[in-house]
Amino acid sequence: MTRFLPGILAMAIIVVASNILVQFLVGDWLTWGAFTYPFAFLVNDVMNRVYGPAAARRVVFAGFVVGVICSLIGSQIMLQGDGYTYPAVTLRIALGSGAAFLVAQLTDVFIFDKLRNGVWWRAPAVSTLIGASLDTMIFFSIAFSATLSFIEPSNDVSWAGAHLPLLGLGPEVPLWVSLACADWLVKLALTLIALMPFKAIVTKLSPRIA
Repeated sequence: MTRFLPGILAMAIIVVASNILVQFLVGDWLTWGAFTYPFAFLVNDVMNRVYGPAAARRVVFAGFVVGVICSLIGSQIMLQGDGYTYPAVTLRIALGSGAAFLVAQLTDVFIFDKLRNGVWWRAPAVSTLIGASLDTMIFFSIAFSATLSFIEPSNDVSWAGAHLPLLGLGPEVPLWVSLACADWLVKLALTLIALMPFKAIVTKLSPRIA
């Protein structure tokens, strides 16, 4: 178990950092959390490549537990704005975050394992791309889509449904769709960037399988 500890700690740090940084905007469509969270897939894939899918799933479940704790803490932190008080983490965001993380990361583990015997870059690239796409779709749909407002009727997310040009340039869509697209594009870019660190870390930890 101790050999998995660095992966568990790395995943926990990424989850905690992302939960904090998601509160700070970068431009109109992103938060700083969008730049840290994708590295959870890097940790997952390294653990999978070096120690196998069972170890990767342990790291995922550890990250999920940390995420739940962060959500519970955030739900108790009250913020003020526009004359009313609201929790830093709403039920919809907590559910969306937890479901997205668990489904996306476990999907990543499954796909990576199926592709692990191919060329070195295929498994991390394909598994992360599919996992990251699921993560974005699940989180933003649960957290902000008007069709799922029944999850938390008291949470007014009408601002996310305001129709604006896609990423400020394209056809008019709900704001949350632009936020999701921007998030997905960052994940796509970081998927490609993370391939070389993946190769370097795996080579360092287990040269025989690099």
